[in-house]
Amino acid sequence: MKTARSAFVASACAIAFAAGVTQTAAIPEAAASPATPAVAATSAALAPGRYGLPDFAELVERVGPAVVNISTTQQLSSGMRGINPNDPLYDFLRRFGVPLPGTPGKRPNPHGDDGPQRRGIGSGFIVSQDGYVLTNAHVVDDASTVTVKLSDKREFQAKVVGSDERTDVALLKIDAEDLPAVRIGDAEESRVGEWVVALGSPFGFESTVTAGIISAKARRLPDETYVPFIQTDVAINPGNSGGPLFNLAGEVIGINSQIYSRSGGFMGISFAIPIDVAMKVKDQLKEFGKVRRGRLGVLIQGVDQDLAQSFGLPDATGALVARVEPDSAAEKAGIEPGDVILEVNGNKVGESGELPRMIGELRPGTRIELKVWRDERARDVKVTLGSMGDDEGPGGVGQREEAGKLGLTGRALAADEAEDMGVKGGIVVEGVSGPAEKAGLREGDVVLALNNQPVTSVSEFRELLDKAGKRFALLVQRGEARIFVPVRIE
Repeated sequence: MKTARSAFVASACAIAFAAGVTQTAAIPEAAASPATPAVAATSAALAPGRYGLPDFAELVERVGPAVVNISTTQQLSSGMRGINPNDPLYDFLRRFGVPLPGTPGKRPNPHGDDGPQRRGIGSGFIVSQDGYVLTNAHVVDDASTVTVKLSDKREFQAKVVGSDERTDVALLKIDAEDLPAVRIGDAEESRVGEWVVALGSPFGFESTVTAGIISAKARRLPDETYVPFIQTDVAINPGNSGGPLFNLAGEVIGINSQIYSRSGGFMGISFAIPIDVAMKVKDQLKEFGKVRRGRLGVLIQGVDQDLAQSFGLPDATGALVARVEPDSAAEKAGIEPGDVILEVNGNKVGESGELPRMIGELRPGTRIELKVWRDERARDVKVTLGSMGDDEGPGGVGQREEAGKLGLTGRALAADEAEDMGVKGGIVVEGVSGPAEKAGLREGDVVLALNNQPVTSVSEFRELLDKAGKRFALLVQRGEARIFVPVRIE
């Protein structure tokens, strides 16, 4: 189970939730047609209750039948363990009777399998009357069986049609007809401060309702450049993952996915995947079983005020191209290092983090028009997108890893570079200062491992670095040689 999807600060993390060792969540489908027995939506916000606050009771009665409970099992090898007893959730889950494989007193597997089973719970919602259900990808990852339980207590074994790790969206199918389905709203139209309601199964307590407001929109988390999360203060806990976030019109505007926590429990900040992002993923999962994304093939960085002035830009917006990959769509279109990408098909790139999502949402072979700033003037460039591999960053658009406590600035090794070097991945050093400089790291070095743990991505490098303490060793490739470089952080 992934217990922390991305670290914010020391001891604080964004957590993708499901109980036990697996996680759960759900995804929505196209808006129901008039003929679809979808859960009805009101045309206006709920009227205030007798105490001056919204009364959610009528809304919950309407939309509740389309929300489902998801339980999963995963067959483990005999050597695998369950949740760590030191995990903040361990005692809490144990008290609620959640099976914890690998713990003393565990009953033998009645099916006679080779190893223990790992169980998880989560939430989801029905997006079409013929049995399609949306949830989080982390809920059903590596699951041997997935069971969907409806509000009327019927249970179905679900097929995982497909899942997308980058957006954390999965599409399930159950063999049933004439089901109640949610109505899909417009996340873009939602406003900060607006009331929202979450339905799900926190800690296995089915049909639990929590409410709050939208705290922020288009929130970007570390290493999550693809999803512009909706931030809310709705109480979200293990088991809520994959459940729907409703507006007061009874429309789904998001999928509850993560929380920000220092303790592992809810602390007033939760994140939902905007429904428009999930729906685009759902359509591709239904058609292809996976998501096909366009690829531009550039490494980018943000544009601050100093860079904007040096390039003659009127505003500090756009994505600065730091590197163009050989034989990529960008190189074929004439994109050059130093270009600033301002627009994609007429849509403004407000900050560099928006570009990966904008490109990744387009399919391979799509012909697009970029507005590019070069030599102090804007010009239009037409690009035919390539195809992104499964192991690449969103849209084939990579971003620099900024200098942190190590004093290193770099980027993830591109797929073609890794293949040429005969490695699975690494971090290309583009700038050094502080401890990295004192240790003798140089521009052009490729960091392959930290304390013998392979580094295949920027997020993995950050995670290993956070755990490494003040002394550690980096395995570095420098030219044809590989050397270990000891590092000490004062």
